[in-house]
Amino acid sequence: MPTVAVDKAELYDRLGQVFTTDEFDRLCFEYGLELDEDTTEEVEEAIKKGLPAERPQLKIEVPANRYDLLCIEGISRALSVFLQKTDAPKYRLVYPKGGEAELLTTTIDPSTAAIRPLFACAILRNVKFTERSYNSFMDLQDKLHQNICRRRQLVAIGTHDLDTLAPPFRYEAKAPNTIKFAPLGKPQEYTAEELMTVYESEKHIARYLHIIRDSPVYPIIYDSQDRVLSMPPIINSEHSKITLNTKNIFIDVTATDQTKLDIVVNMVATMFSEYCEDPFTIEPVKVILPNGQTKITPDISERQMLGHASYVNSCTGLSLSAEEVATLLKRMSLNPTLKEGSTDEILVNIPATRPDIFHECDIMEDAAIAYGFNNLPDKFPATSTVAQPLAISKLSDVIRLEWALAGWVEVLPLILCSHEENFEWLNHEDDGKTAVKIANPKTLEFQVVRTTLIPGLLKTIRENRSHALPIKIFETSDIVFKDTTRERQARNERHAAGVWCNKTAGFEIVHGMLDRAMKMLEIPRISSQDHDAPTGYYIKETTDDMYFPGRAANIYYRPPPNHPGRLAKLKSKVQAALHVHHDTQIGTLGILHPTVLEKFEINFPCSALEFSLEPFKKQMQKVWSNED
Repeated sequence: MPTVAVDKAELYDRLGQVFTTDEFDRLCFEYGLELDEDTTEEVEEAIKKGLPAERPQLKIEVPANRYDLLCIEGISRALSVFLQKTDAPKYRLVYPKGGEAELLTTTIDPSTAAIRPLFACAILRNVKFTERSYNSFMDLQDKLHQNICRRRQLVAIGTHDLDTLAPPFRYEAKAPNTIKFAPLGKPQEYTAEELMTVYESEKHIARYLHIIRDSPVYPIIYDSQDRVLSMPPIINSEHSKITLNTKNIFIDVTATDQTKLDIVVNMVATMFSEYCEDPFTIEPVKVILPNGQTKITPDISERQMLGHASYVNSCTGLSLSAEEVATLLKRMSLNPTLKEGSTDEILVNIPATRPDIFHECDIMEDAAIAYGFNNLPDKFPATSTVAQPLAISKLSDVIRLEWALAGWVEVLPLILCSHEENFEWLNHEDDGKTAVKIANPKTLEFQVVRTTLIPGLLKTIRENRSHALPIKIFETSDIVFKDTTRERQARNERHAAGVWCNKTAGFEIVHGMLDRAMKMLEIPRISSQDHDAPTGYYIKETTDDMYFPGRAANIYYRPPPNHPGRLAKLKSKVQAALHVHHDTQIGTLGILHPTVLEKFEINFPCSALEFSLEPFKKQMQKVWSNED
């Protein structure tokens, strides 16, 4: 969850009350927040030692979907309403004296469709900033960029001193060598191409360069005198930068996602509209779309949803009337009204600052928060049920127990690994159709979702080389494969795997572990030439670059007949006579190749075993399984 640092004295002043740390911690808990830290003691210690110190701060963790709580303005506003010290503010769009005809305009050029096609903006008039409110304004933009904006990939925010600009504005996409301006904090002008090189060494901006760097056109915003406002999502212009003396603010938001665009422009405008001369007012802007249509932004109109007191009561165990539920919802900054002619239905108006409310269950949750979770009655459920494990989990527990009783140690490596570990280091090639790859991974260690358990086991041995030999470890867990036949395009498969590491290879050891597992699963061992056997498993020599030549085998499983009747028996006898079987390869075992061990920095021979548990699981009712 995001953590917001707020000035302690300013917050208490806004709330009109001084709290002890415990009291404020309790208030946060009641509202659904968490007080992470109070820096008062640290500040006092620093002052005693004569060290420079900032004012005491409260560090508050807020839910990831409560974008209205990412700044002190939003937190103080929400808590004041919750404490019933004030009513929720009404946000208003205020047009110029001449009405819609005098609105400032921004024209979106069709060329922007190739890079960042969506645009919205707003104006805050006659703003009065202090140093703290100015810093909060900048911090909110950064918090939104890191949260809902997904590091500016989906949405980017720009703020400008409107008095330094000459509307109307144009939003275009142009070739980078034709764009030239002085970026924020630099007196010299650069082309967009040069800026990509200039900012490579500045970490706070370098992280965003990849978003547009390889595009043939870059998004750019101009005023009527061809002065640059911003090159989203990278940097604003030095010419239009905001200062403490700024009175009129122009907010531009570009995006690739319409829903997130609307949320972000509303958040920035509503949170800081309290500093306008007429509080909580926003001047809209007319946006001319590429198709010639016009749109007024921002849209801060309230959404209306229908709530029911009976639904709130059924979920919370309370017996509240519609009037009482409406009173609770007002404490959560919602605007409820009772529906005429009904003692149960409530019309709930959702303000633009609460995009986290999607469903009636969200309304119920807000009512429960306002009532107090600790105040809800304790009741025994009307029905009692007995859970049962998934078939595959029960099967996994059988293998875990037997292998652990054999003296092997279970390990739990990460399910993500690097592409090299999953393929090249095992002497396997990536066909592009097997592994699920992570888009834009943060580190090279987490590039793909593993398709085998072996890399995790070998990395565990590598990190525990100082332990006494033999090292014998196992894992029963999921791997993931691409599967275009499924809605989610991937499937999980439960595997069991083990690795033996000693001064000798120990092929017979892993072979014995396979036999023990199969015995506990009541799967008989058969010969590959035994065509009369109805079910069983066997191994057959194979060639696999992961294993030493001549020291590798595939594991095959012959499933039993689905319907063991007279006709099925006759059919199986005919298939046996014709040597027709539906044997399935379920895994491999063998002595690992020296090049594999070298890449994992293991100096002793190892034998490995891995097989799928999926064919052995018992059938369950679909409602109790995770099958599609």
